[in-house]
Amino acid sequence: QVPLVQAGGGLVQAGGSLRLSCSASGRILSTYNMGWFRQAPNKGREFVASIRWSDGRTDYGASVVGRFTVSRDIAKDTMYLQMDRLKAEDTAVYYCAAALSLTDPYKSWGQGTQVTVAT
Repeated sequence: QVPLVQAGGGLVQAGGSLRLSCSASGRILSTYNMGWFRQAPNKGREFVASIRWSDGRTDYGASVVGRFTVSRDIAKDTMYLQMDRLKAEDTAVYYCAAALSLTDPYKSWGQGTQVTVAT
């Protein structure tokens, strides 16, 4: 497991943008699959996006396709989530996570960061 530290988030008006980052306190190996999840009050955890560290292949949850972009900086062992055209329903605590491979469960989690979208 690799410790993950998140940054970013905060309060933004609907239609605005925010960027989250997730830095590893160690090397993210090429086999890793990195992901973003979120949890809104009184709701279950929702998949947001993922990126395969080896080749940058991405995947998105249906509710964020076309608005959010996940990316990585291999040299910095850091993953980003660019969130554009934010909506009130995007309000949640966002978590980043790491899995050892595509077939492994996510085992390392960031501390979470609050994103609040005001209308």
